[in-house]
Formats: sequence, C-alpha cells, structure tokens
Amino acid sequence: MAENEKHTLDPEVEKQLPAPLADAIKAGKVPADVLKHSHDADEAMKAFKGHGGQIIELDEATNKRLLRTIDWHLIPIMCVVYGLNFLDKTSISYASVMGLQEDLHLVGDNYQWLGSMFYFGYIAWEYPTSRLLQILPVGKYSAACVVAWGGVLACFAATENFAGAVAIRFFLGLCESAVTPGFALITSQWYTKREQGLRTSIWFSFNGWAQILGGLVAYGIARGAAANPPSIAPWKIVFLLWGLVTAAAGVVFLFVVPDNQLNARWLSKEDRILAIERIRVNQQGVGNKHFKWYQLKEALTDPLTWAFVFYALVADIPNGGITNFFSQLIAGFGYTDEESLLYGTPGGAVEVVTLLIGGYLGDKLRNRILVSSSGLIVAIIGVVLIVALPLDNNKGRLGGYYLTQAAPMPFVAFLSLISTNVAGYTKKTTVAALYLIGYCVGNVIGPQTFRPEDAPRYVPAEITIIVCWGVCLIDMAFIYVYCRWQNKKKAEVRAQPGYVKLENQEFLDLTDRENPEFNYHL
Repeated sequence: MAENEKHTLDPEVEKQLPAPLADAIKAGKVPADVLKHSHDADEAMKAFKGHGGQIIELDEATNKRLLRTIDWHLIPIMCVVYGLNFLDKTSISYASVMGLQEDLHLVGDNYQWLGSMFYFGYIAWEYPTSRLLQILPVGKYSAACVVAWGGVLACFAATENFAGAVAIRFFLGLCESAVTPGFALITSQWYTKREQGLRTSIWFSFNGWAQILGGLVAYGIARGAAANPPSIAPWKIVFLLWGLVTAAAGVVFLFVVPDNQLNARWLSKEDRILAIERIRVNQQGVGNKHFKWYQLKEALTDPLTWAFVFYALVADIPNGGITNFFSQLIAGFGYTDEESLLYGTPGGAVEVVTLLIGGYLGDKLRNRILVSSSGLIVAIIGVVLIVALPLDNNKGRLGGYYLTQAAPMPFVAFLSLISTNVAGYTKKTTVAALYLIGYCVGNVIGPQTFRPEDAPRYVPAEITIIVCWGVCLIDMAFIYVYCRWQNKKKAEVRAQPGYVKLENQEFLDLTDRENPEFNYHL
C-alpha cells in the first residue's frame, strides 16, 4: 500500500482509535478512502483503548479454553431456539392433517396461501430487522423477537376462520425474520472463519431435530385425542404447546446471549479482550452501528450478492412446497394421516446427519461449496425416485422423500459463507437481508406449485423441484469460480511493491472488496 498524504485527526475521533492506528492515519499510511469511512470506530476498537492497540498473542491452550466456553454458552440455546423456529413453520403442516382445514373452513387454495403468508410477513420486515440488528443490541433484540413470535404462535389456537389465520401467519413471519440473520451475525462475531461453517450447521441442524420431535409430538397428540377427546381441537394444542415453549426459550436467550464480547457476563474482563483478539483473523471486527451508504451500494453491485440471492430464491421454491405439504405428500404415498405424522420424522434425521457431516467436512477440507453440493445431488435423486417409481412402491417413494432432506446443505453453507465472505457491517446485514428475502420469495412461490388438482401425486410440483435444484448447481459453480478469481486478484495486490498492511486493519469495518488482506473461503 503506497504512502498517502498526511492527515490531521480531530481529537474526538483520535480518542476512539487505538494509538498505532491513529499514528498510521496521521503519518499518511492510510488511503483517503479508508480514512473517510473509519471515523466511526468499530465496537472492537473500544476494547483496545486500554491495551495500546497492540496485538495479543493467544496460545493454543487459551484459544481452546475460550472456544469451549463460548460454545457451551451460545450453541445450546441457539440450537433450541432455531429448532423451535422450524417447528413454528411446520406446525401448520402437522395441523393440516389434524383437522385444521375443516375447523377453519378452508377451501380451494386457502391452505396454500396460509403457507405463503408467513413469508409475506418475513419479506416485509426482513430489511428493517437487519438494520435493527445492526443498530440495536443484537442479543436483546433477538430475544425480544423470539418471545414475540412465541406469543403470536400461541394465538393461532384462537383463530376460527381463514382471515384470522392469515393475520397470524403474517405476523409470525414478521417476528421470525430476525432469527436467521441474527444468528448468522452472532456466529460471525464469536467464531473464526474456519469455525463458522460447522457452528452454523450445528444450530441449523436443529431443524432436523425439530422435525423428529414435532412429528412424534403431533402423532402423540393425534392418537391421544382419538382415544380421549380433549376440550379443544388437537391442532390447537400443537400451536399452544410450541408457542409457550418458544416464549420461555426467548426469556432464557435474553439472559444467556450477550450483544458482543464486551458485555458477556460469563467472560472475565481479560477473556473479553481475548475473545475479540481470537477473531482478528476474520478481518471483520465484531460490529459497527453506523449505516454506511457506500457499503449498501457495494452490496447492491457485487455479483456475489446476487448469486447468493438467486440461489436462495430458486432453491427455496422446492423448500416452500415440501415444508408445507410433506405430511400430505407422505399421505399420498398410501399412508394414513396419523402415519404421515410419524413417517415424516426420519427425514429430520437425514437433515441432521447430512448437515453435521457437511459442516465438519466443509471446514476441514476448506471447501464448503463443493461438499454441500453433494447434498443437493442426493436430494435431486430423491425427487427422481418419487416421480419415477411405480405408485404401489410406497416404501421406495418414501425413501426418496427422505433423500430430499439433504437439500438444505448448500443453503446452510451459503448462510455461513455470508458470515465468512462478506465484510463491512452495513454490507453484511444488507446481503444477509437480500439472501433471506430471496429465501422468502422462493417459499412464497413453492406452495403454489402444489395445486389441489394435482393431488395426491403432485407430479408438476415434483418436476419443478428437479429443475430448480439443477439450476442451483450451476449457480454454485459460478460462486466457486468467482471466489477463486477474487482471491487471485487480492494476492496480486498484496504482492505489489510498496504494499503495507495497516495495524489493526481488521477492525476498520472495511468491506471484503476494500480490504486487500481479505480472502474468500470456498
């Protein structure tokens, strides 16, 4: 990095910066475009004011001790809440074969629209919630959203018609829109790039555990209600149960998950500094509350952003259909409604196993994209089996459905790669919001491909799924090639004569494209 003209720092701005960084700016070692955006020092800078801005060396034993402490406090509650997040979305699928459609007098495509309405609420609030995650304390805001969605879900038990159900589904999507981007931000704040893939896969895999638990609980409620009819409809018990459990989990989340390392009650003052130091290698800091227009513009003009969004949209057309119709799809294989609740649970086990193996291998082999593509290929084979096998081969077609549950592997890999490969806090929250808006649009379209006149086989929907996932494989190849190309260009910049790496450059809130030291993980 060549020398630049010297600068005079405002005393108030200088107070916010570590001494070595302030000296570098005054000496002209910082490019003007970096100085322009560095006036609002990263949250992590505050932790270094009392330490002279010096790099702290972590030995392996200390790093492992910190990692164990962080895992023990964050991962369990994140897993539980994310599993409940899945149960909230799929409760309507369980309820659909437990009398919900008859009790709410649903006709025609009413049920499909209930499936889609959740995502209209999600879309409406996704970008505002991403901005709020940036400017508000991330732990407290996320906890408030969890408690709110639990309350809304419990209110579903009070609905008596289609209009009421539509309103509940809309507000449920609105409340839940903070969960995935919030968890992605928390993961990027606390873990190094090499640790993020597996951790994201662990908490996302609780979608699978939730599918197992949710199916068993719904089956138990259905059987119990048949033997001893309760005072309220069985499907209402499902919504009340998971709504109240979710609200309770939100309260626990509030007291366990801090906003960042600086206010973690379960870390000593010294360990808080070390917890920040250990993620220095991410070149991303731990948060910046200021909105930066240039980062928004960069996010909107970055080809990688739209490759992520395209994947989320196209891949989640199948997801939207399968999530809302899997109970009816299994019933269409020749099983009873109660059996469909029970036989859906092994699909959750497939999701758990594939996500954990994929997350581990992706980080170990340092290639999340190629590893996760195998899950999508397995899922395509599963849909082909559903379409191609004879109607009387119920077990084979059911096995095909189980294979489709490997499909989330690339979605989770890209979610972790947004945490890993997108830097600059405004840019990161924008890309995460756009990715999840694409996810929502796909899930809105998905239920509409399962048309009532195509029941019970839904062949047009199944063909749509195969085509969508095939296109997604092409998009994954583009992302892989593009990231390798960008890494090569950055290596050329670093090799230029006169290039100098700034001290504490990692905490300047630079974007991935601004920072020559930033490398994209595959």
